[in-house]
Amino acid sequence: MNRQNSNSTISRRGFLAGSAVLLGAQAMASESGTGDAREGSAREPWPAVDGPFVLAPLPYSEDALDPHISAKTMSFHYGKHHKTYVEKLNKAVEGKKLAEMKLEDLIVETAKDPAMAPVFNNAAQAWNHTFYWQSMKPKGGGEPSGKLADRLKADLGGMEGFKKAFAEAANGQFGSGWAWLVVEDGKLKVTKTANADTPIAKGGKPLLVADVWEHAYYLDYQNKRADYVTAFLEHLVNWDFAAANLG
Repeated sequence: MNRQNSNSTISRRGFLAGSAVLLGAQAMASESGTGDAREGSAREPWPAVDGPFVLAPLPYSEDALDPHISAKTMSFHYGKHHKTYVEKLNKAVEGKKLAEMKLEDLIVETAKDPAMAPVFNNAAQAWNHTFYWQSMKPKGGGEPSGKLADRLKADLGGMEGFKKAFAEAANGQFGSGWAWLVVEDGKLKVTKTANADTPIAKGGKPLLVADVWEHAYYLDYQNKRADYVTAFLEHLVNWDFAAANLG
């Protein structure tokens, strides 16, 4: 569905309690034995945002995904694009009851009403981006194990089947959008959404996502989206996060 004119943001009140984003962040922090889930050599200050929704911190430093995603791309993508979605969302809900809602609930509510497209687009983009940052990690890639590996084999034909379906979704998305691994009707499925659309708007359960808006990869890969998608699958995908979301 195109709500362009018809990704984190988290509510200060809710802090995304119970969400997959927070679950994955907590799981990774626990595994590392620290209270800070960020990885990498530096700890950049997070851009300040005023309003009921705040910009969630990156789970790693801006240079942590080099050479697959550069610090320059991360600086623009997170510090400019993601931050702007949060700022526009806060402006759109200022003085309204919507400002008191959890981000996920706000997305579901505004998805029902085309007149609320400006709120939906910015809320969904804010959430999608936070989920995207968690879907990657330094020295990621490889293969999952345990329950997730079993489910991939049963539902998608294993890793080769998953990679083929995911690459086709990511590369086949015309224009801007997202490629997702989700649970749908009790089975794993690869899907794609256009623009700001997100599975959670329809009650879906995403496990991981790749951003295929051009601003996610153009500085590093120019028009070679397929190379970016390959790097995501081979070197960046965070299977620990996906497994935590599967439960």
